[in-house]
Amino acid sequence: MRKLLITILLAFVAMAFSLCGFARTSTGAKQSKDYGPDSTIVAKYKVFRGCSGGMMLHTGWLTSSDVNFASPSGAVVGPMRMSGMPFGIGGAAKVHLWNWLRVGGEGFVSHLNYGKNHSNENIGWGGLLVDFIYPAGRWFPFAGVTIGGGAVKNATVLDATTSDFILDDGTTSYRKYAFMAVCPYIGVEYALTRKVHIVLRADCLLDVTSRQPDFPLGPRIYFGFMFWR
Repeated sequence: MRKLLITILLAFVAMAFSLCGFARTSTGAKQSKDYGPDSTIVAKYKVFRGCSGGMMLHTGWLTSSDVNFASPSGAVVGPMRMSGMPFGIGGAAKVHLWNWLRVGGEGFVSHLNYGKNHSNENIGWGGLLVDFIYPAGRWFPFAGVTIGGGAVKNATVLDATTSDFILDDGTTSYRKYAFMAVCPYIGVEYALTRKVHIVLRADCLLDVTSRQPDFPLGPRIYFGFMFWR
């Protein structure tokens, strides 16, 4: 899943910057001095306004519903929650349309450690995005949504093993499943230069199909750089 997300993201980046280069060659468009799109009368009616792409790191706070586990003997262990601060990385590529709309794609991976026995849950997701942006000098607040898919791998260690390379019954649970992802987000970009922006973003990844009890929900906070062209 991680390799697929990386491949999709690179394809979006290549497509976005190729379209950007073609449009600039054919139209000869100019940027304004205030770090936003050209404010001339011709530019106001121009559809294609450039493109951007970059990478972001993220953290936040996630927690799942209560989950009960059953041992081979039938005993119930729990309830237990998958909670903690995730850490992850990913990126996005966007094509800018008019002065207020961006479309493109993004992909991320998120890693969550939880529990006293170092259990871990990995989530990878990606998809198509659309967001609305409001240029205000160096500041570019935006809000949007990503729709796509993802996969979860969750390894829960209920008890420490007694010896190395010895399989103990009922000590570990491993789950793997796919889901349809919907991820609303808000954020702001700040222009360091015309081509380099720092970005701060917050979102909430939703599982809208499988709705598994061990799927952690909560806000993620992102920080990174976007490169405009």
